[in-house]
Amino acid sequence: MPIADAKAPANETVFAFDSAEEIVASVLEELDGASPTSSSARAHLLARIKTALARARATAEAELLRTRRGTKCARQLCMAQDEIIRAIHQFATEYVYPEANPSEAEAVALAAVGGYGRATLAPGSDIDLLFILPYKQTPWGEQVTEYILYMLWDLGQKVGHAVRSVDDCLRMSKADMTVRTATLEARFLTGDRNLFDKMVTRFQAEIVTKTGPEFIAAKLAERDDRHKQMGNSRYVVEPNIKDGKGGLRDLNTLFWIGKYFFHIASGSDFVEKGVLSRAELRTFERAEDFLWAVRCNLHFVTHRADEKLTFDLQPDLSERMGYAERPGMLGVERFMKHYFLVAKDVGDLTRIFCASIEMSLKAKPAMFERVFAGWAGTRSRKIRGETDFFIDRGRLNVTSPDVFAADPVNLIKIFWVSSREDLLFHPDALKHLTRSLPLINRELRNNETANRYFRDILTTPKTVERVLRRMNESGVLGRFVPEFGRIVALMQFNMYHHYTVDEHLIRAVGVMAEILNGGLKKELPLTHELLPQLSGLHLVFIALFLHDIAKGRDEDHSLAGARIARKFCPRIGLNAAETDTVAWLVRYHLTMSEVAQARDIQDPETAQSFAELVQSPNRLGLLMILTACDIRAVGPGVWTGWKGTLLRALYFATEPLVSGGHSQVSQADRIDAAKTALAERLVGWSPEDIAAYQARHYAPYWLRAEADLQVTHARMIHDADETGRSFAGTVDVKGFESITEVTFYTPDHPRLLSVIAGACTMCDASIIGAQIFSMRDGQALDTFRLRRAFPSDEDEKVRAHRIIDSVRDLLQGKKRIPADLGRDSRLNRRLKPFHVPSDVYVSNSLSGKFTVIEVTGLDRTGLLHHLTREISDLNLTIGSAHISTFGEKVVDVFYVTDLTGYKIEAKAREKKIRDRLMQVLDNRAAAE
Repeated sequence: MPIADAKAPANETVFAFDSAEEIVASVLEELDGASPTSSSARAHLLARIKTALARARATAEAELLRTRRGTKCARQLCMAQDEIIRAIHQFATEYVYPEANPSEAEAVALAAVGGYGRATLAPGSDIDLLFILPYKQTPWGEQVTEYILYMLWDLGQKVGHAVRSVDDCLRMSKADMTVRTATLEARFLTGDRNLFDKMVTRFQAEIVTKTGPEFIAAKLAERDDRHKQMGNSRYVVEPNIKDGKGGLRDLNTLFWIGKYFFHIASGSDFVEKGVLSRAELRTFERAEDFLWAVRCNLHFVTHRADEKLTFDLQPDLSERMGYAERPGMLGVERFMKHYFLVAKDVGDLTRIFCASIEMSLKAKPAMFERVFAGWAGTRSRKIRGETDFFIDRGRLNVTSPDVFAADPVNLIKIFWVSSREDLLFHPDALKHLTRSLPLINRELRNNETANRYFRDILTTPKTVERVLRRMNESGVLGRFVPEFGRIVALMQFNMYHHYTVDEHLIRAVGVMAEILNGGLKKELPLTHELLPQLSGLHLVFIALFLHDIAKGRDEDHSLAGARIARKFCPRIGLNAAETDTVAWLVRYHLTMSEVAQARDIQDPETAQSFAELVQSPNRLGLLMILTACDIRAVGPGVWTGWKGTLLRALYFATEPLVSGGHSQVSQADRIDAAKTALAERLVGWSPEDIAAYQARHYAPYWLRAEADLQVTHARMIHDADETGRSFAGTVDVKGFESITEVTFYTPDHPRLLSVIAGACTMCDASIIGAQIFSMRDGQALDTFRLRRAFPSDEDEKVRAHRIIDSVRDLLQGKKRIPADLGRDSRLNRRLKPFHVPSDVYVSNSLSGKFTVIEVTGLDRTGLLHHLTREISDLNLTIGSAHISTFGEKVVDVFYVTDLTGYKIEAKAREKKIRDRLMQVLDNRAAAE
């Protein structure tokens, strides 16, 4: 198998760049008789190749912006680089270190390897070179090698290089798969061509022809390890375009294997050798061209070898690549959807390619098992009652390529059989599936049997996530459920969601399945407590599958999703009552989370209004489970025990109301019960001390503070009184909830909350909730919940005590909060690409005692400090604060009264509050 020199296709326009001969000739002309070995000659050459490289890059970038052809850009950059290296080599060997009568040992061949060997370069790519020697290094060869390398380093390029004899190349290729892959891609640049050809011939004869299965197995294992390191999903919203799943490296892997095993030297060979169809080759080429366009644009924008599509770069790239805004979708979201669809195409090609490999190896069982060791097993066996499918080496396969054309219902049934038998798919079956997608039409979508199969797939906990993901990756799911097809590869341009919408839905269904399979008992204890009490659990699977299915439309996705549910559920065989429940769950899938995180759960009005929405204990339980699954599927670290605690508290506050038990317990009875419970836990306190302590609190304290927190407060205040301190603080690290509670006991102060928020910002702490209590003796008792930042409890405590010390110093005037707090924070710079509409909502209907102020807008460091300072300046008293952050969006809710303890009733004052807080939100200077 020859390792072909890569050349631009004949029909491709090649941009003008300086040839090696032109570069050398111009340098010699500039020398005007001066010695080529002089330092000035070297400087002239360096300046000339810098100019050539800059010109080539500028021309390539202009062509990329004009044509948006990524592969062409990468080839142009490579050809320009080739000429620069040839020019340096020519100048070194002919003018700096000329040899009139070189011996056999005084020869060197210079080859491009790695990505450079494939004749494609991104602007920031490494330049990987192989210096091939006939035997061992000679002084002349060492001088030439050093001259070339130092010139490239002075040019500012990152060069990877190896200097090896032909024997060394072969020996190291046998021992090291990375070296073998680099050698496979070696492309002659300049020097002794015979030496290069000798290395290639021996590499082919001594290594390639004998180690095909070994190479395939190593490359597939390497790919799997790389995917695992990158998160094992092609649908992460900040993907790595080079090494991520569905990225350029996956296409490289296919080409490496094709070159090594099928003797493929160019794209057309894929078709000629039957590995891919002509249409699949076009998909390969389009995917490669798009990914190269993204990569080259990314390097041009950042001026370095960035490979990760971070949020701050995505808008620039979408604009450069021509993606305009459409109703319901930003231009950047359209760009990223295209990216994920291409990544999906790469996955499809990988499966088809693996099927071709397996077909080639079937006649060689020993080779097959060396490559697909994990798949080895019984060669084949029938499945009882099935004539169209069989088990082929432990995986589900089709008995004939015609099974889908003969009966299109089989396109759904094969997934049902996979679910029922708990079988993985054979690559052959997936290849035929992919090629049969046009058979999925309206008739199949309305077929009762096909829909029954799909409903069973969707509600089978053991296999549902795996099978749904395979249905999606094969393209079947998006065609069978067109509404789902609209959100395939759809990214929401925000920092909250970690995956595309389709991947999020499948992961949410997977969380529900894990719960029913007995998992997540520690993380989601209440869900397991509810399971035996609830009916219709299968409906949660369907609601989770549908809950975000209307994203990307120019309307509320919850309302649109409920409409879709009312059409979809009867199609898969649900009755009217079941359909109504699913539609309700979809319509209100965000409500429980919003209420739990942004409302005062201890306020009776909160539970009452939520109960009026829910109406039944069964719906409350189903919504509780759906909400937990939804949040947990958003991404790593989004679900925390603290969120679980809030949901649990809302559930227990609401459940008696929907089951008829709560109204018999008066507020006075609840206060008495709380006081009695606390007294029982204050061991060693006299009745007089307990009574005196309880008298220091107002009634709302007993209704809103949790029992454990009341005990912590009592002990802290007792210790402070014993030592005559008016300021005290305690820290409680809560591992399950992933929060740290910091409580402050201090003389009350109008700006106390603002001071504490400022201290937290100064100590890089993120506040997620606060309870604020005023005491009868003029003291304040405030508890703040901070998002955990360190894995170690000790580190968390150190940070929390630093915050307590900072608050003390600020209140005593020893420190001051900077006026530009948070101006230069890393968070603010990361949030720059995002836009969140600012709003302030003032309501007197959400609480019987408080006016509720809800603030939404773009998050920024120090925002809570500035908001609470403004609220204080408005002469408002904050009763409780509920701080929620959803990626770049902040939702802060404050329960407030005026200084006399009453609601804000005057419309003029409500408007003033709104206007002043809007000024804080819109003051972007603090964020820049």
